[in-house]
Amino acid sequence: MIRLGKASIEAYLRRVYGKDAKLLAAGDIGKLEEQGMKGFGYGKPLLIRFTTGGKTREAVLSVMKGDKYGHQFYWDRAAILMFQYETSARMERHVRPMGLGYVDADDALIPVERPREFFIVNEKLEGHDYFLDLERIRSCDFRESDVDTAREFARWLARLHDTRLDDAHLYFRRIRNLIGSSECILGLIDEAYPHPYAPFANDRFIALEKRLVDWRWKLKGYSHRLSAVHGDFHPWNVLITDEGDFSVLDRSRGEWGEPGGDLATMAVNYLLWSLYDHDRLAGPFERLYRTYFEEYLERTGDAEVLEVMAPFFVFRALVIASPEWYPDHPPEVRRRLFNLMVNVLESDVFDWENINRYME
Repeated sequence: MIRLGKASIEAYLRRVYGKDAKLLAAGDIGKLEEQGMKGFGYGKPLLIRFTTGGKTREAVLSVMKGDKYGHQFYWDRAAILMFQYETSARMERHVRPMGLGYVDADDALIPVERPREFFIVNEKLEGHDYFLDLERIRSCDFRESDVDTAREFARWLARLHDTRLDDAHLYFRRIRNLIGSSECILGLIDEAYPHPYAPFANDRFIALEKRLVDWRWKLKGYSHRLSAVHGDFHPWNVLITDEGDFSVLDRSRGEWGEPGGDLATMAVNYLLWSLYDHDRLAGPFERLYRTYFEEYLERTGDAEVLEVMAPFFVFRALVIASPEWYPDHPPEVRRRLFNLMVNVLESDVFDWENINRYME
């Protein structure tokens, strides 16, 4: 619970308006005189009266309350408040924003002044991108250590996914986003492909979207599976050290989700590299794929994951088949990825041991 007391409000006013700013009163809108000064809770507009530069002013301070409608996390709520701050003054008759800020871990109000863009600073990690190992393997330099790496990926995912959360609405949100988000399935269909697109005509995209509605309703019955996830576990987000250890980058799309998403994301890349030299998953990439799946299923005992994976394969197939992001694919590679994307939705349970049948 965030508590906004007199000292923190007045400290904020002084940071924004200068050292002469003084808080006079704070309380419910319409009841300022009755309520006087107290600590105030979370998610309720607060009317404040203060002086600055010899003038008395009033403002309404709001902290948005979290809910199940896509506002579960503070970064969700921050995006909405940033939007309001940036755009409200440009609309005729709209209330004018006077400030934007955040409440820190000590319940202090910290102003964000004239924001234009945000940034993050991360530690520097050692290692090379994992996709370089896949390129090496394709160049006929396959090593037993590559099998060990695939096995360690599966073990790491098993540990990660072992943390569960009981929140059905958050699981529903994750599936909604998978299908409808601008950076997931519908966004990719709209933006990562030209229309019309001869290799995959619009009527096929329409049929794909309709089929995904069936899967959305199916997955509503799996909300008990909500787990900690990475969200974007692919070869460009993994660093491998010379000693064979690995680190991951760019956790995406939320802390919680469906474990099958992480499992499918790396798996489909073993398929992609194999398709450049074969018409199916074969050779060393098949060995990596099988090691990865076998280890994960053995570690987790999660056979149920195979019942929910199909839409996640659709998402990742759309990514790696995109002519915008992967313009150099041979037509046959792209065709087989499209076949996977369509056919995998027709199996109630993903047949991971016979993935090649989905590309026919």
